[in-house]
Amino acid sequence: MDAIAKPQGCTNFKLRRLSRQMSRLYDAEVAQSGLKTSQYSLLSNVMHLGPLRPSDLAAAMDVDASTLTRNLKPLVAAGWLTVGEGADARSRLVAITDAGRKKRAEAQRHWRHAQEKLNALLGLDRVKALHALIDESSDLLQAMGLPAQGETDEQ
Repeated sequence: MDAIAKPQGCTNFKLRRLSRQMSRLYDAEVAQSGLKTSQYSLLSNVMHLGPLRPSDLAAAMDVDASTLTRNLKPLVAAGWLTVGEGADARSRLVAITDAGRKKRAEAQRHWRHAQEKLNALLGLDRVKALHALIDESSDLLQAMGLPAQGETDEQ
């Protein structure tokens, strides 16, 4: 009876290395719009989910409140997002502006170019298989009690 070979190396390290490599590709493309990928993601989440409370946005993006506040500041200063009054005096709502929608659309063209470049480099079958494996693994980890919060598709 043949023993099934165990994976070699640290899965976490391998995933982080792959993530950094992919991030460099997306970062270089999205930067052509004048945004960081994190800023593009923030604009995308607010556009798809907003207007919404900062705490709900932080939860959806899986970031803490102080990180979100720090990341919101330059986008508000640029006029791409607003933080206004909510339903009562104690609450606030984050919303995207028309200028923010335009900036996001500009960045999305670069994001799509990065996605197309990745598809060409790895091949569509490999990318589809990678997506399936990631989704499956995330679902299994979540079912075991490790929560997964994330961003919307097509950031």
